[in-house]
Amino acid sequence: MTSPLAIQLMRFAFLALLWLFIYGMVRVIRTELRTSGAPKVTVTNRPKKARRTNSGENRLPRGALSQLIVTEGTLAGTRIALTGKPILIGRANDSTLVLTDDYASTRHARISETNNVWYLEDLGSTNGTYVGQTKVTGPIPLEAGEVIRIGKTAMELR
Repeated sequence: MTSPLAIQLMRFAFLALLWLFIYGMVRVIRTELRTSGAPKVTVTNRPKKARRTNSGENRLPRGALSQLIVTEGTLAGTRIALTGKPILIGRANDSTLVLTDDYASTRHARISETNNVWYLEDLGSTNGTYVGQTKVTGPIPLEAGEVIRIGKTAMELR
């Protein structure tokens, strides 16, 4: 049999290891919370602004936006032509833009055109979709050069 002193030392060692594990988990969670916000992105060579119509809507000429370009992330440099069909973004294999980002949902967001205006809509994703520093809560119109961020992937319409 082991002595009572040895049993007590093993209990303290187990307790110390448990607290080290909890401390490590708290540090990881704090780091993730600090870095999970959308980082600031500077856009250079910004295309022409949308013109305002009599109804107050921002509209771009149809030829002004022709592609969605991934500017950051594992798919940087990917270009998708804007043909008028909706662009589905997410981890699903049938998405137009398939993201391998851990922060992307299966069906994360959709970019679609209505009356020559392109709209971005978050599809109930877990980590959210951002335009610049603003979280998307409903369909919002997009302007050329605005940065769309989903997890570690950034893209823009040009």
